[in-house]
Amino acid sequence: MEVFDNDLQSIQEARSLARAGKKAQEQLAHFDEHQIDRIIRNMVKVAEEHAVELAEMAVSETGFGKVSDKTFKNRHASTELYRFIKEMKTVGIIKNDSQSKVIEIAEPMGLLMGIVPSTNPTSTVIYKAIIAIKARNGIVISPHPSALKATMRATRLMNDAAVEAGAPDHIVTCISKPSMAATNELMHRQEIALIIATGGAAMVKSAYSVGKPALGVGPGNVPAYIERSADIPKAVANIIASKTFDYGTICASEQTVIVEKIIEAEVVREFEQQGCYFMTAEETAKVASVLFVKGHAMNAKLVGRSPEVIAEVAGIKIPQGTKVLLGRQQSVGASDPLSYEKLTTVLGFYTVEDWEEACELTISLLNNGGIGHSFSIHTENPDIVMKFSEKPVFRILVNTGSTHGGVGVSTGLSPAFTLGCGTWGGSATSDNVTPLHLINIKRVAYGIKECPQLPDLPSHSSESHGLVDLVSELVRLLQKSGGD
Repeated sequence: MEVFDNDLQSIQEARSLARAGKKAQEQLAHFDEHQIDRIIRNMVKVAEEHAVELAEMAVSETGFGKVSDKTFKNRHASTELYRFIKEMKTVGIIKNDSQSKVIEIAEPMGLLMGIVPSTNPTSTVIYKAIIAIKARNGIVISPHPSALKATMRATRLMNDAAVEAGAPDHIVTCISKPSMAATNELMHRQEIALIIATGGAAMVKSAYSVGKPALGVGPGNVPAYIERSADIPKAVANIIASKTFDYGTICASEQTVIVEKIIEAEVVREFEQQGCYFMTAEETAKVASVLFVKGHAMNAKLVGRSPEVIAEVAGIKIPQGTKVLLGRQQSVGASDPLSYEKLTTVLGFYTVEDWEEACELTISLLNNGGIGHSFSIHTENPDIVMKFSEKPVFRILVNTGSTHGGVGVSTGLSPAFTLGCGTWGGSATSDNVTPLHLINIKRVAYGIKECPQLPDLPSHSSESHGLVDLVSELVRLLQKSGGD
């Protein structure tokens, strides 16, 4: 019996999943609102029941993050998401404007492709599957190889839950033999209508280069500015809670802290009292040397790790129970590597004279790999908030941790694990992605205005003078009507 190479098997699997998913979605497209809601509710129920199991699988397989926080993320991606989207109109007539006589009708996009990262594998599958089916789409998941088992388990649970509630089989599927060849094949399949890419910058760029619609998200590199009027103990507590959540694996987590000199001593003291450790210049250099590979690419072995693990690898000693490592930085770029995104429990620390200098530094940090994503500010001055609302990001998160604020836990933003960066960050949307981003809108428009009638122009038999006469006639008509 002939044994096919793994890449050939993975390509064939991608093709088969695309065909099966398309057939399933074509059936789902005819479901009504009540049928869709019944399916979604069962998916949410199953996700809730298996939240801990999936979290344990993800941590065991990848080594990233904490079971308790991944459990929370699984529930946020299901139960909290459902509360937010359950009243969304995504089927049939979604708007009927009697004044303009325009009727808007929701239509599904078709079969989607979801690229899922290793940092948040199960919660991202749950989230993408639910928003896809809410909009009557099917979805094929392309997993990260290092999180394959957890991603496959989440996918099967979501598909089985949907089928149990009446959905056609193969409505949520996942590549079981992941490879770049399979991902590339799936992205180019004619059955795929839209790609939702959550992952590294290279993968997102690849999704956009395919030539079909895509929703991708870029890196965060979120600066957190503590302004002089801030409630400092609260600001520090929020930053720590945010950065330690799942050991910093969410792209909306803080990457650097910016403080004004006038409050620097108080901020440093508060971080230390709340269990954080300020590294010396030598220790900072050691940590930075192991934190990044090939320039400023994050070392996968230290993504989502505790300070103890990072310190051990870097060969430094830190107090027992340290929550976050902080390293002072002077500039932005290669000479100060903590100015880059770090999806783990390490923060860069900057001191500035005033809010204007903080503005300049914020822009430099965002241009260093976070443009369009998010910015966090702690202040009691609403005027300062509006000053920073001009910065090149689409989420300005005030007096809250950026992790919880960005994904809609502590703010009124949509619960989401795909956070658009707008055109500034190379994304097609600046929103937290919801089912409303996954529908086409058809419009029925009645005539309500009479078309203006243009005066008839005299005909001319002479071809040689036809154009001259036409221009002359137009000039005469304009002058008669007061035109210039």
